[in-house]
Amino acid sequence: MGLRQTAQALVVALTLVAGAYVTAAPSSFSRADGDPILILISFDGFRWDYDSRFPAPNLHALARRGVRAKEMIPSFPVLTFPNHYTIVTGLYPEHHGVVANNIVEPGNPVKFTMSNDEAVRDGRWWGGEPLWVTAERQGRRSAAMFWPGTEAEIRGVRPSYFRAFDGKLPAASRTAQVLDWLALPEERRPSFITLYFDDVDHAGHDHGPDTAEMRRAVATLDRELGRLAAGVRRLGLDAQTTLIVTSDHGMAPVSESRLILLDDYIDVRTVDVVESGGFLALAPRDGVALMPLYQRLRDAHPRLRIYTRDAVPARLHYSNNPRIAPIIGIPDAGWVVATRAIRQRRHDDGRAPQAATHGFDPANTIMHAIFVAAGPELRRGLVVEPFENVDLYNFMCAVLRIRPAPNDGQPARAAAWFQRSPQPQPH
Repeated sequence: MGLRQTAQALVVALTLVAGAYVTAAPSSFSRADGDPILILISFDGFRWDYDSRFPAPNLHALARRGVRAKEMIPSFPVLTFPNHYTIVTGLYPEHHGVVANNIVEPGNPVKFTMSNDEAVRDGRWWGGEPLWVTAERQGRRSAAMFWPGTEAEIRGVRPSYFRAFDGKLPAASRTAQVLDWLALPEERRPSFITLYFDDVDHAGHDHGPDTAEMRRAVATLDRELGRLAAGVRRLGLDAQTTLIVTSDHGMAPVSESRLILLDDYIDVRTVDVVESGGFLALAPRDGVALMPLYQRLRDAHPRLRIYTRDAVPARLHYSNNPRIAPIIGIPDAGWVVATRAIRQRRHDDGRAPQAATHGFDPANTIMHAIFVAAGPELRRGLVVEPFENVDLYNFMCAVLRIRPAPNDGQPARAAAWFQRSPQPQPH
């Protein structure tokens, strides 16, 4: 078996983790109302405290009639693709295989990046079983108004309806597409829908968390949430629809005065910098020894913690996958690690330095995300303690009354969020 086949086999094997389903008293939900509908909404980059910093009346209204977490803890690394995919699989990135936004797999000449459409649409990169596959396998239609992984055929399954990612599509058009799907006849209507917005993430990176631009971005997404909720009511689907608003990560302000340049400590020509910024993934090039490189970086900067892959702290769940880079660096929140060449390329492309970023240690609350959910079976006005985003998959399966695939979440975590715990009712 070659390196590539070995890596793929290990990724598959690591997804076979224990999972269970919360069962209790029969649900109060009536099948006469139709199948349950779940709409999973991502406000990319929406930090847990943004709605207390800026007006968000529709988000607050949703929280009053449902469940809200004080904070939701992302998985490591705190990046967009790994965390969006963790939310829908209940697996840590080391188990589902999407270990970063940029991935180099041993023995595979293709590099996975968010902008590489061929790789993004290749199901071999996406391990585990995302919720749309779980739903489709159990007779429920799904639809994706953008979400990492939905453009690929995973385990032989795609969503019944999906849109290829188009970052230029306005927020209002994304909401309109979801309402169009909801307006389909019941036999064609999806039960599980994803809806993705990136306005807040862009505002954070480009301008920073505490800016007028962020205020406008929050207002835009709050308005779309109101339009969506009103559309659900207009269609007469309130009695069967659960809305979840969540995000993949928070955001930390950064500065040119808090910059760690690898060139000051190593010969950057001897390494491949797979990821940089608020998270460093580094691979020595052919013929370059790993441990001397690690030794030079280990104590190089007081604001940068360096680990070899097998020594990453166990709490981060980020060692057991060959796609993880051999050297991992975690700068303190607000510090950025890069090379002079990376900075120069950004300048040459006409891009200003980022005002804020993410990727840092998920133990830092500045990286934490939002979670609000409301639906016919959920308790009203409930505020829950912070929890990890791996727990969302089991919760969503419970809402849809389908049996989850094996995952890393705690099945009992969300039991108290329901008025009564629903029983699975596969078709």
